[in-house]
Amino acid sequence: MAIYFGIIMDFIELVKGMLLSPVETFQKVRKADLGDALKYFMILVVINAVLSVIISLVALSSMWAVYSSIFEGLGIAVPAAAGFGIVVIAILMIFVNLLVLFIAAAWLHLWVYILGGRKGYVETLKAIAYGNTPHLLIGWIPLIGFIGSIWSFVLYILGVRELHEVSTGRAALALILAVVVLLIIIIALAAAFFFALVSSGVMPVNTF
Repeated sequence: MAIYFGIIMDFIELVKGMLLSPVETFQKVRKADLGDALKYFMILVVINAVLSVIISLVALSSMWAVYSSIFEGLGIAVPAAAGFGIVVIAILMIFVNLLVLFIAAAWLHLWVYILGGRKGYVETLKAIAYGNTPHLLIGWIPLIGFIGSIWSFVLYILGVRELHEVSTGRAALALILAVVVLLIIIIALAAAFFFALVSSGVMPVNTF
């Protein structure tokens, strides 16, 4: 019991540090290994998934109650809301978040390395894992969740700077290049797919 209590207290201290004093906290986690970072990240992901499921179930139940009353008034039987499906989605979210963490860290590390970061892939992964704190803690909240994403982006920069011991400019440029180049690739692939559909006649273009 004391061990679990210690883990919880350490987790709370890390969360508090990432939110209130991220620079000092990133300096402290330089000694943390991959396992420490993954445990912290997974706890955040589980918390996010649980809270997201609760919000989704509340929203689904409210919407379903409205639609049910409408259909029942028309004499149409409506089945119960499929809450189990949302739980399955939450479980998938946990695994997808872990997979995305490794892929995103690899992609970002490419640009960090190009710009002079030489501390290794694990340090980049740690920057993302710990930097995700605000995104995973408040990203599930409707309307204001985007604030957590913006906050996390700033923490990624600080994390790369502190863990790779590069300048703020290089850390920020690495993040910006990673995002911009990825967007360009996605847009290029989407455009190529669209033109392929048009060329094959699957998606005819209206002519005037």
